[in-house]
Amino acid sequence: MLSDIATAFWRDWLVLRHRLMKFILSRMVAPVLYMVAFGWGLSRSINVSGGSYLDFIVPGILALNSMNISFNSLTPLCTEKVYHKSLEEYLVAPISPAGFITGKILAAVLRGLISSAIIIVLAWCFGAQLTLTPAFVLVLVINCVIFAEAGFCAALLVRNFEDMARVNTYLLLPMSFLCGTFFKTDRLPQLAACVIELLPLTHTAVLLRAISSGESVPWQSVAVLAFYAAVFYAACLYIFKGLKQ
Repeated sequence: MLSDIATAFWRDWLVLRHRLMKFILSRMVAPVLYMVAFGWGLSRSINVSGGSYLDFIVPGILALNSMNISFNSLTPLCTEKVYHKSLEEYLVAPISPAGFITGKILAAVLRGLISSAIIIVLAWCFGAQLTLTPAFVLVLVINCVIFAEAGFCAALLVRNFEDMARVNTYLLLPMSFLCGTFFKTDRLPQLAACVIELLPLTHTAVLLRAISSGESVPWQSVAVLAFYAAVFYAACLYIFKGLKQ
């Protein structure tokens, strides 16, 4: 099992290592724009819960960024399945489904954490008060795992790359703006807030803000993220095993 995980992970790590500098530089563009717009532009005029808007928004940006990077790290599976037909090599290879899935997810998590580290460094440079603890990192890891699993499922279910882009539009884009990343969800109408509270990104943002500010951890959010991680992993296994049959 560990050998299967290492094999799947190592393949993606070699690809990432070859493009690491380009990956890092490209992941700095959006965070810098966020920091300039919200850190310099709005932070001085908006206070949230007694703190600056920059301190409020950085955990939301981390949640948003780790979601996008982890999800999109698995989109090449769609290309491998539909266009290159190389996914069939994995299906017939002597590697366990759980090992392959776990290796791919861990590679996506690594990308998400590297990108998150870039944002954290930039946030500190812009003066954000961000407390980094093991619990904070663990929440980021779980968020990366959830959306890497979601990306794995989507990549194997869609029929072409255009459908994968639609998943981003209909799934990730609404969550990016509505799940408490830029404002508190209690500002939304009650019905909309109830729906938003069911989504994992909302609970990631809540947890990151609570841990960073030293508040008590909302354990119901931890339970929600654990539930999503388990359900999506089971879905990954089911879909991949279906392709092998």
